Amino acid sequence: MIEGRGPPPLPAPVPRPVRPLAGFFLDLAIAIGAMLFLSVACGMAWAMFEGVRFALQGGAAPDPASLMRSIGQPGALAMIWMTLVSTGGAALVVYLWRRRATRAERTASIQAARKLSTWGWVLATAAATFLFSTAITSLSQSLGVKPEPTNLAIIEAAFLTNPVFLALFGVLIAPAYEELLFRRVLFGRLWAAGRPWLGVALSSAAFALMHEIPGTTGNSWQATGVLWLTYGFMGAAFALVYWRTRTLWASIAAHALNNAVALALVRLYGGG
Repeated sequence: MIEGRGPPPLPAPVPRPVRPLAGFFLDLAIAIGAMLFLSVACGMAWAMFEGVRFALQGGAAPDPASLMRSIGQPGALAMIWMTLVSTGGAALVVYLWRRRATRAERTASIQAARKLSTWGWVLATAAATFLFSTAITSLSQSLGVKPEPTNLAIIEAAFLTNPVFLALFGVLIAPAYEELLFRRVLFGRLWAAGRPWLGVALSSAAFALMHEIPGTTGNSWQATGVLWLTYGFMGAAFALVYWRTRTLWASIAAHALNNAVALALVRLYGGG
């Protein structure tokens, strides 16, 4: 042993990377937690506002159960706002914390959005989702199953209160934050890890389940299954157009077109 020379230094510890699948479910758990927290906060704020309003009008403050039973048109609009804050806020939290886009990614996305072929894929995706949802709904109704989305009554009531805001929310705002969460964050994590098909499957399942939560609707299990199939197909279609075009703007635009057609139909046949 040479005098004055000690043992070689130990190598610096290398941080163990989070596995993609574990990262996916961690992202999803954070989103659900943020959504629940913001939903409760919004609900409490709304209840306090209604209590103050009733007190100023000289009446007794209603209990929470009465508030929910008497949702009406103003209540429907309030629930749209609560959805915007809770779901949109959760999407921003997870995006900014876990999957924020780099400058290079943003530049590549803008370049892809400038391609004419990107918008051809957008139109094809929107048409596919509309045709599939129409076909599956018609088939289920012919079999005696009548699925009704949970938010349909709220949308119809909100249309009567403020149709402009509802149109902006449904066509522009909701597609943006839903694509940010389900496609950019959830699908994008597995896509970046080289497992895009697993990302399509899992992000689409999450998209369907968070639109129709089991046990919280009046739909039969058959009707709930039809709605899951419809939302799952939409989620897969939006993930595929994002994957194909390499820009989130494509999935946002396809989602927006799908919602615009759905809202137009609600307005024509259900909203008066």
